[in-house]
Amino acid sequence: MTIYGVALLAFCFLAGKVTGTLLGAAIGINGDVGGVGFAMLLLIFLNAWLKRRGWMDGPTTGGLLFWSSMYIPIIVAMAAVQNATAALSGGWLALIAGVAVTVAALLLVPLLSRIGRPQSTRP
Repeated sequence: MTIYGVALLAFCFLAGKVTGTLLGAAIGINGDVGGVGFAMLLLIFLNAWLKRRGWMDGPTTGGLLFWSSMYIPIIVAMAAVQNATAALSGGWLALIAGVAVTVAALLLVPLLSRIGRPQSTRP
């Protein structure tokens, strides 16, 4: 049933938020640290585990895919806004670190694009 997919997604979200909040409290930060990432990992692992056991039928998978296709972009966008706000209020060091990582990622694009390309034969 479709509702089982939605329930699985909700469980993963809540478990991720709790885990992220507990991790934040453990390291002395008043907030969620990686809750969305924990939720995504838990969703991936539970989905694979349920499929291996044969407990994930078509309608359940459909409900999960429908809501996860809307859930993932929205949650990632919300996390990105929070990270940008924290970086801007965190001072110059956070801003410089963000710019450095972005530039490094952009410089790696040509290298990564060559990985899957077949080697050309020259005479």
